[in-house]
Amino acid sequence: MGELAVLAYSGGLDTSVAVKWIKEHYGYEVVTFTVDIGNVANLDAIRQKALDVGAVDAVVADARAEFIDNYVFPALKADAVYEGEYSLATAIGRPLIAKLLVQVARDKNAVAVAHGCTGKGNDQVRLDVGVGTLGPDLKIIAPAREWGMTREELIKYADENRIPIPVTKKSPYSIDENLWGRSIETGVLENPWNEPPADVYLWTKSPDEAPDSPAYVEVEFEKGIPVALDGARMDGVDLVEKLHQLAGEHGVGRVDHVENRLVGIKSREIYEAPAATVLLKAHAALQNIVMTKDQLRFKSYVSTQYADLIYNGLWFSGFRQDLVAYVDHTQAFVTGTVRLKLHKGSCSVVGRKSPHSLYDMSLATYDKGDTFQQSDSPGFIRLWGLPARIQARAQKGAIGED
Repeated sequence: MGELAVLAYSGGLDTSVAVKWIKEHYGYEVVTFTVDIGNVANLDAIRQKALDVGAVDAVVADARAEFIDNYVFPALKADAVYEGEYSLATAIGRPLIAKLLVQVARDKNAVAVAHGCTGKGNDQVRLDVGVGTLGPDLKIIAPAREWGMTREELIKYADENRIPIPVTKKSPYSIDENLWGRSIETGVLENPWNEPPADVYLWTKSPDEAPDSPAYVEVEFEKGIPVALDGARMDGVDLVEKLHQLAGEHGVGRVDHVENRLVGIKSREIYEAPAATVLLKAHAALQNIVMTKDQLRFKSYVSTQYADLIYNGLWFSGFRQDLVAYVDHTQAFVTGTVRLKLHKGSCSVVGRKSPHSLYDMSLATYDKGDTFQQSDSPGFIRLWGLPARIQARAQKGAIGED
């Protein structure tokens, strides 16, 4: 057997054709690698499909637990949301895929890895940078970025080379999904004026068709990690899947966003992220009662930086490790329970409690039992306003009257 390349294999047209194309253009035998992070229905079937299209070996892996525990939940602790809208499902999955691609390449003594990304999107950056960081000696091949074939030409190439390809009705959209969310783009969505058609959505009910009665759910956290729903402890995968079903039934988790891609263009994206929407909102609400104002404000800046580096493919960077150390320290007291109301597409926090809460009812109340010393306020106000009064006296034209 000659030199090997490990191909990230989805079972679709592009990666099925890539097996033959890589052998033809680079001379490498191809080992396919397929990982389930909540996006593969049958690993055994996809393994057989890879062998049928000419792979010399086909490796499959169930990495759902690793994805949630080591990638999704660290991002949740950081409140990582790109541009305030995108919970980064696809972006968080790519570094795990890159890591596992390199591991398989090492196990198989391969000299190259390959993926099906085009030259226009963000995923090529995330995979190339991830592989380049963890396996800098490995050659990276991106057939779809290199071959320049149209879909019709790909089908013709498959027919001419007797490559069995999936015979399915082509979706008008480009879709990627995993346990944390579903991304939809292209087709009629490319015009940002067009309202997304109903067939775009798969995981969430239309708010108009959602139940008339709201659902309530309680999410329990320990040090920033969700560990239980409604008092029942469960592992991360089960918790996310259960929330996914509950929130989706009530139309929660739809996002319509025009975002700024790393490659410099704006792209209209539709996202469905029921569980992510609920958990991000719950986590933020719990943090709000256990962290000080200054901690929360600085954490919001760190969250933006964390989201940007995930989106931009820099998961395996010293900068992220620095941010991880800070984020983990902030989560020491993020333990407690948040109650949320799900109704007709909305997710609202309606209760929160923590043994480490900084909320003191005796100071906040206006009723009997108020312990706030209101007589302290005049002196505080005098000192607080002192710089403004000094400037007004000393620099009479510097203070404008609006």
